[in-house]
Order: sequence, then structure tokens, then C-alpha cells
Amino acid sequence: MSNKRSRRDFLRTASTAAAGFFIIPRHVLGRGFIAPSDKLNIAGIGVGGKGASDLAEFAKSPNVNIVGLCDVDDRMAKSSRALFPKAAYYKDFREMLSKEKNNIDAVSVSTPDHTHAVAALAAMQMGKHVYVQKPLTHTIQEARILTEAAAKYKVVTQMGNQGASGEGVRQMQEWYKTGVIGHAHTIYVWTNRPVWPQGFGKPKKVTDVPKELDWDLWLGPAKWEEYKDGYVPFNWRGYWSFGTGALGDMGCHLIDPAFKTVGLGYPTEVECSVAAIYEQMWTAAYYPDSCPPASSVILKFPSKKKKRDVELHWMDGGIRPERPEELGPNEVMGDEDGSGGVIIEGTKGKIMCGTYGSNPRLLFASGKKEVSVEKTIERVPEGHYVQWVNACIAGYGKNKLSSSFDYAGPLTESILMGNLAIRSWMMKSADGKFTGRKKLMWDPINMKITNYDEANQFVTKEYRQGWELPM
Repeated sequence: MSNKRSRRDFLRTASTAAAGFFIIPRHVLGRGFIAPSDKLNIAGIGVGGKGASDLAEFAKSPNVNIVGLCDVDDRMAKSSRALFPKAAYYKDFREMLSKEKNNIDAVSVSTPDHTHAVAALAAMQMGKHVYVQKPLTHTIQEARILTEAAAKYKVVTQMGNQGASGEGVRQMQEWYKTGVIGHAHTIYVWTNRPVWPQGFGKPKKVTDVPKELDWDLWLGPAKWEEYKDGYVPFNWRGYWSFGTGALGDMGCHLIDPAFKTVGLGYPTEVECSVAAIYEQMWTAAYYPDSCPPASSVILKFPSKKKKRDVELHWMDGGIRPERPEELGPNEVMGDEDGSGGVIIEGTKGKIMCGTYGSNPRLLFASGKKEVSVEKTIERVPEGHYVQWVNACIAGYGKNKLSSSFDYAGPLTESILMGNLAIRSWMMKSADGKFTGRKKLMWDPINMKITNYDEANQFVTKEYRQGWELPM
């Protein structure tokens, strides 16, 4: 095969012959058989935990080969290596992308949050389609960069908020478009997260690095620090150096149904309140290295129809909004187990759902809760993962996706704007006082806080030498 033709081009044009070799049609090979050249070759970056389940979901498609595995921790990679023994295995994704570039069509990224952008952008610049776990990125600037890169490099993209392909969010959109709840003006979103330690500061005791773990590669773009028990494999979520806290972890699942239903864009204002740790009576302690144990954030989105602006209220750490008066005293609010939920309040009624847009319900003062509307939005019976696989095979711009980066990027920026407010709240001035307790005004075009310059440090981050974004 000519080196001038990429596998991606070869994949799209199954009838094309190169160097005298012709692809054998499916009907010759037998019913249900898919020629190897018609398959999407996927490599995983971060293949333990959620990364392992992601690859298993992709592999359910008969159109997929898992050809590459990359993980900095051999312990985490064990199950994926057993499931895909023929896949090449690496610890450094940069080495894998370089050595396997002619074998890979697409990449799935499921590392800790702080490495999402550097891994995804490196793959995109090589023309590889990318699936990136939520949240899309670690910083607002990274989200904007990946959004623009998807269009620049013309690759198929999807963020891993699988509820975006569910029935619930589509039903909510159809309800809202018919006007049954009127104009949405207030949204409440809540979660019981974090379910990992937050608010206590970083662990201090330096311990030996497990032999299976390459700690330098795990840190990746983050500032160097010695290994400490308490980060790997799960609790990194609670530290700003690596994670995005409860809001980053669950916001893409919970805010997405409201964001999509109401048609929100970039916010213009944000304010918050943050729970403290009380290590001694009357004295609140905030640890700027650690996400807080609980927080409340209010984001304001300008109305697109010259109506009342939309306020989105986020609550985590077990805080919940007031129970809707339309909801009976014994009826479930949000998720069945009470762990999270969404309420969209309009001028005529309300829509309520659980995490991932599950179990959507209409709430009216009259008690009427069922409305029949026509299904106008295409469903995704194949699911979130295979939707992306099929779009990759079809080629850029051919198939509609539930959470491509042109949508997932602004959603992620909005979520991370809440974290910017939280981190600003926890800042200390020279006199030791906390300085961020004010409403922040946001210029979304220029990605800048206009009334509190100190907060702009959280729009981006510093990258360790050798790990900068490959611009």
C-alpha cells in the first residue's frame, strides 16, 4: 500500500485499490463478516478503571479492532491487556502514537483530568479521531483549544458523557421545544459527590513508588512532586493539580441535560459559596490545593431570545435545592437514591430528571404531568460509544454526534468556570484574608474575568517542561 495514503482514507474508501491489492467485498467473505480494512483501529490511553470499560464498550462493535494500549500503571492495565492480548502495550502515549501512527485510526483518552488535553491534542494533530472522557479538559483554555482543533484537523470527536446519547435528554428537548414549560429561567443541579476525600489539603507523607507505576509519566504535565499514597488510583479527583473536583467529575453528566434542553452557551457571570474544614472552633480552614468538601455555584447565561436570563444553580457535597411544591411528599426528587438530579424551572412548569437525564418528568401546578409530543430528535439505539465508532468510519462531518467537541467544549468551559469561582474564593490576600467572595464577570470571547484579574490565573495552568500542549 502506498505510504501517501493514510489508513483513515483507506478505511473510508473500501472500494479503492492500492499497489494492486483489492479489498474483498463482504458478500464474498460471507454474511456478517467484516473485512479487516473496514474496521476502526482504536488505541486506549489510560486503560484501567473507566478506560477499561470504555475499550470494552468500543469492542462490542464488530467494526472495531483494539490495537494499542497505554497506561503508566501496569496494575491498572492488567484487565485490558488480558482482554486484548494482541494489542501493543506502552507506558508513554507519546511513544505509542509515534510508533503505531500507521496502525491507529482513533484514540480513546481516559487518563486523570490533567492529562486529557495533551494526549488528545497530540492524537488530533496526527489526524486521529478522539474520544475523551469527561470532563473534556482540566482548564478552560484547554477546552477552547480542543474545540478549535477538532475543526482544524477535521477529526471525529466525542466526550464521554454517555447520558448525552440517552432517551431522557431527547425527550426533555422535545418537551421544551413545544413550549410546555414556557421559558426556562432557573436551573437547579445537585449531586452527593464527592465520594472521595476533599478539603483537607494534599497528603504530606512521601512513600515509595509502586514498582508497577511510572510516577513521572503519571504526573505528566503537572508540576513535579514526590509520590504520596492517596493520589492513585482514584483520589486524585480531589486535588486541583490533577482533578476538577465534584463539579468537574459529575457536571458533564448532570448539567448536560439542562444545557442541551435549554440551549445554553457561554456564561457571563459566576459566583459561589464554599464549605470549609473547621480544625478548631470558629476558624475556617481552606486548602487551596484541594477541592472543597461542598460548594454552591451560580452561573448566569444570557437569554438568546431577549427574555429573562437563565441562572444555573449547582450544588455538591449533598446540598440539595428546595423541593418543588408540585412534587408530592413521597415522590422521588431526582435520582431514585437521592444522589443527584436536575430541575429546569420555566414560566409554565418544570422538568425534572436524574443523573444522565434519566427518568424525566414534567411538573405542573395543576398536577398534570404527562404530555404527548412528537419524537423529532433522532435516537441513538447503538449507544454513545458505537455512535462515535460509526461516525469515525463514515468520516468527518458525515454523522451527527451527541457530544462532539463543538458542543462538549462550551459545556466543559461552563463547568470549569464554576471551578474558577471556587478557586478564587479560596485565595488568600497578603493580609491572610480570603479574597474571592464576589461575583465574577466573564468575557467568553477573550476568556477573561473582567472585574478581578487575580482569578484569571485559573483560566489556564503551567505545564511541566516537555509536557506543554503541542500547539
